[in-house]
Amino acid sequence: MPLGHLYIVATPIGNLEDITLRALRVLKEADIIAAEDTRHSSKLLNHYGIRKPLISYWSEKEKIRTDDIIQKLHAGMSVALISDAGTPGISDPGSVLIKRAIEEGVNIVPIPGPSAFVTALSASGASIEEFTFIGFLPQKTAQRQKKLHGLALEMRTLIFYEAPHRILDTLSDMKDILGTERQAVLAKEITKMHEEILRGTIPEILDSLEKRTIAGEYVIIVEGMKKEDVSIEIALEEIKALMKKGKGRKESVKIVAEAYGLSKKELYDKSLES
Repeated sequence: MPLGHLYIVATPIGNLEDITLRALRVLKEADIIAAEDTRHSSKLLNHYGIRKPLISYWSEKEKIRTDDIIQKLHAGMSVALISDAGTPGISDPGSVLIKRAIEEGVNIVPIPGPSAFVTALSASGASIEEFTFIGFLPQKTAQRQKKLHGLALEMRTLIFYEAPHRILDTLSDMKDILGTERQAVLAKEITKMHEEILRGTIPEILDSLEKRTIAGEYVIIVEGMKKEDVSIEIALEEIKALMKKGKGRKESVKIVAEAYGLSKKELYDKSLES
């Protein structure tokens, strides 16, 4: 018996009109729909008159449900995977199933559509030539701050997701670690009735948010470190970090100097003094 197909179906991130005709057809034709939260997804499916068997596929049940879905795919059934909003696997459940299905030889069919960070980025005005999507930062303060320290010298635009109960703490950490002059964009409730996009430095956005009602998930977009802002002191810290990871001094100096357009000789001499 031929294997079934696993469809990775992107669904609206807020406005139910933001779904493609192809996505609707696939959801209507699939044998089973695997949803992050069946109650949440029922609103979308009922809106479009789609009546299909639903299987719950949320993070805590991801490994268990993966086995069930793989069995159904081996039985020749087609499965449409959806998350509560956006594209499955992008900071949402789905990656475990997709990886397993690939290992099992199942045909994976992506059905493109909405993604919160792409939507926010398109309206941000930030540099989009190169960007790095981080997703959700660690929940614990120490781990979150460590992650931000590791991103402090990243020159590409940084994109994060954050929950409402952590947004103020995260922005405060960003202000302290990434700096007070970084331009940023905060997008709230994208495509929904109370959609709002704030722009400014991290402290300005933090100050503005503290005066507003905090609700819904957020997309945070922060400009990367500028080459001209990298001091010798910052570069030396980067060299030390590379050397702690096992690289030699000469190699570390070469990497940092080329990355930030600094003098190799000056950096090498300074690294010997520090």
